[in-house]
Amino acid sequence: MTLFRESVYRRFDDVDWERWTPRERATLLFVLQNGYILLIHKKRGIGAGKVNGPGGRIDDGESPRAAAVREVREELRVTPVGIQEAGVLRFQFTDGHSILCHVFTASGCDGEPVETDEATPLWMRTDAIPFDHMWEDDRIWMPLLLAGQRFSGCALFHGERMVGHAIGPVDAVRGG
Repeated sequence: MTLFRESVYRRFDDVDWERWTPRERATLLFVLQNGYILLIHKKRGIGAGKVNGPGGRIDDGESPRAAAVREVREELRVTPVGIQEAGVLRFQFTDGHSILCHVFTASGCDGEPVETDEATPLWMRTDAIPFDHMWEDDRIWMPLLLAGQRFSGCALFHGERMVGHAIGPVDAVRGG
């Protein structure tokens, strides 16, 4: 029998975002090209079954940008080009897990995305992004990403349900 023990974070305001420290660092990278965005149907790990961008954990000694490129290569067998920083997100989960996520965009990619054991590629029109199949916070910051506006924020999740957030353009977010 596995025992589940929740952390002390039950409400967004329970988190001291000023002193917050992540257990894990990760990346997301979205290729934006000709009105389309390259998404994935994630097959394993956190968010398996959801639509997201390619990405994953940052290895020790690896920069966020290098990790983002490596993860896209591993998940879709393409190399992103024209990479730009887009935002930083902090995720706290009520079970105690926490992730600092560096978000990037790319203007294209070398190669044609292919399905791997980690992900199925999905080219979607930017006006038809399937938010109902994504993490709840995506519908808040994705419009900023698509507009080329840098963003920052933090969100508290209970499982896959967002229970609070402060996400917006850089310099406009409390705790961001």
